[in-house]
Amino acid sequence: MAGERDVGLVAPVRGGWPAKRLPEFEPESEREPEPEEPFLLGDPASSHSNGSDSDLSDSEESVFSGLEDSGGDSSEDDDDDDDDDVDNKGEDEISCNKGHSRAEETSEGQAQTGSPGLKTEMVRASSRDEYQEDSSDEEDIRNTVGNVPLEWYDDFPHVGYDLDGRRIYKPLRTRDELDQFLDKMDDPDFWRTVQDRMTGRDLRLTDEQVALVQRLQRGQFGDAGFNPYEPAVDFFSGDIMIHPVTNRPADKRSFIPSLVEKEKVSRMVHAIKMGWIQPRRPRDPTPSFYDLWAQEDPNAVLGRHRMHVPAPKLALPGHAESYNPPPEYLFSKEERLAWMQQEPAERKLNFLPQKFPSLRVVPAYSRFIQERFERCLDLYLCPRQRKMRVNVDPEDLIPKLPRPRDLQPFPTCQALVYRGHSDLVRCLSVSPGGQWLASGSDDGSLRLWEVATARCMKTVPVGGVVRSVAWNPTPTICLIAAALDDTVLLLNPALGDRLLVGSTDQLLGAFTPPEEPALQPARWLEASEEERQGGLRLRICHSKPVTQVTWHGRGDYLAVVLATPGHTQVLIHQLSRRRSQSPFRRSHGQVQCVAFHPTRPFLLVASQRSVRVYHLLRQELTKKLMPNCKWVSSMAVHPVGDNIICGSYDSKLVWFDLDLSTKPYKVLRHHKKALRAVAFHPRYPLFASGSDDGTVIVCHGMVYNDLLQNPLLVPVKVLKGHTVTRDLGVLDVAFHPTQPWIFSSGADGTIRLFT
Repeated sequence: MAGERDVGLVAPVRGGWPAKRLPEFEPESEREPEPEEPFLLGDPASSHSNGSDSDLSDSEESVFSGLEDSGGDSSEDDDDDDDDDVDNKGEDEISCNKGHSRAEETSEGQAQTGSPGLKTEMVRASSRDEYQEDSSDEEDIRNTVGNVPLEWYDDFPHVGYDLDGRRIYKPLRTRDELDQFLDKMDDPDFWRTVQDRMTGRDLRLTDEQVALVQRLQRGQFGDAGFNPYEPAVDFFSGDIMIHPVTNRPADKRSFIPSLVEKEKVSRMVHAIKMGWIQPRRPRDPTPSFYDLWAQEDPNAVLGRHRMHVPAPKLALPGHAESYNPPPEYLFSKEERLAWMQQEPAERKLNFLPQKFPSLRVVPAYSRFIQERFERCLDLYLCPRQRKMRVNVDPEDLIPKLPRPRDLQPFPTCQALVYRGHSDLVRCLSVSPGGQWLASGSDDGSLRLWEVATARCMKTVPVGGVVRSVAWNPTPTICLIAAALDDTVLLLNPALGDRLLVGSTDQLLGAFTPPEEPALQPARWLEASEEERQGGLRLRICHSKPVTQVTWHGRGDYLAVVLATPGHTQVLIHQLSRRRSQSPFRRSHGQVQCVAFHPTRPFLLVASQRSVRVYHLLRQELTKKLMPNCKWVSSMAVHPVGDNIICGSYDSKLVWFDLDLSTKPYKVLRHHKKALRAVAFHPRYPLFASGSDDGTVIVCHGMVYNDLLQNPLLVPVKVLKGHTVTRDLGVLDVAFHPTQPWIFSSGADGTIRLFT
């Protein structure tokens, strides 16, 4: 029993430093002989009973482990302390059954001799609590690796060892960044949670610790009771003291002139004699004026102005400006009416001629101030000097672009036409594998097509206008999200691999609703049996009409845009937990569209006049992009994530380089009417835009890994095929995920594939 207890203790040695823990029981023959020291602490009889050793508490074990340090004032006490250390060491080795009788005889002999120090120490130990004034915090240490860098444990599953030698394993952190963001939104005390680097676990700060941190951030003292403005204690008072504070004699250098200063003065005197240092002349306070339009003199101040242009002279007045003009200069009634209807810039005279009988009756001129101002403006805007215009060939100013045939492959001709919708087709989406195509129309149906054959595989009647369709980007999930009025429908199209279709249904059916449903801005409803036969699985009902739906790259989150003013325009839904939330607290205008960053936790929100980039983990605005457009209509993010393009209703396509500036890198004005949709190709350096002029313009957009090289943007092809219907042309464009093909949907009710 005693041997088992000694395995977890730390045996002290002389000098107070703890030795290594005894890994296992050592036989008596292998141990070094212990010196015969007197046993001072505790009852000697208690060291013989195995039962009492096994029933020791933690506080009693620490007495024998050397943690209790009894202080002494005299040298005898110090000797007793040394004996205590040796006896404590002997107590730790009780498991070896060695030195028992020796300790008994020594302690009995000292008790019979009756040394005063021993009696006093025993009475003191029995009358007080041994841990009452103990300032040791070794019991609170969880990680015993000591003062070593924690980077040594980065490649290990544990972060250290506890007092019993067991490993302290790191907590499992398999949650992604969006889960942490949702935990921040759900947990009201998340802001006061920090991570302990010694154990890897989360600690929640108390109110006192938070108040201490806030005081330190404000530049105040950590102790709230400390007063930095206490009255100063005048240690050196004005009273004459008998003994001086210091009686140190003055230094020898205080009586000798400084040689360094002497050398500096001599240098300055020599510089003044040589004229290198001049005295400061007083400035002339009178201002200096000169005639800007005076005749130029080569020796004058204006001599530097070559080829000077004289000031324009005022035109002399004519007969029409006289107070008594001839009758032919006066306006008739028709001429006066025509003069009133003309624009001020088109009139020959900027005044109406009038006739007065004498100069006495001429009134004050009403346009005197305006004419004086225009005269001063003419003088101010007159050129001071002739500038020779450089003769440059305009062709030399055009940058040298590569030929389009050197930038292949890109779509050049129309290959297939998908017919079946009876009204305009608003939205398109291609499956991750590129085999299927989903389209939504105003005829109240959602159609699924086979890309290679233009065959309509399935028609799902939804009973309303489908404004947005998005196929789940994860290849292992067969799911489509469609925005219909105020509802987002989640459908399983049941196309392709049966195992993939079955695993998607199992994933949706594995959800277990919580016992207490939380308050959410949207309602999740299961589909009925009849609706499940048509492919519908879930309904997400909102309070306002939904204009756009888009998926996150991992396929578990989707963002929707509602047609409502306020901060609830953008909602984020999580499919696995079936919960919804509104990430914004206030609105910055009418939101047009949103998009997730492909690799980083960013959410891009495009309003009518700006594009805002939000960091979802830090919950802050990272950038605000100014497209300089009157109304942003669509947005697309480059697959790498460093560039975005925006289309606007004023027929401009704007390219942003996020690493370059918040203003557009390039503005393309190739379309004649409003842009409705823009898209990036996920693999090829291509991007396209669809417009109401019925054309799709495909451009080559190469983004280089070298940050010093700007992207190369070259328009390569104008694709025509859609007919303009009701002043609407191409409503949506989408690239094939693997091939350099592009799909376009138009107001003429057709979908066209260009290859």
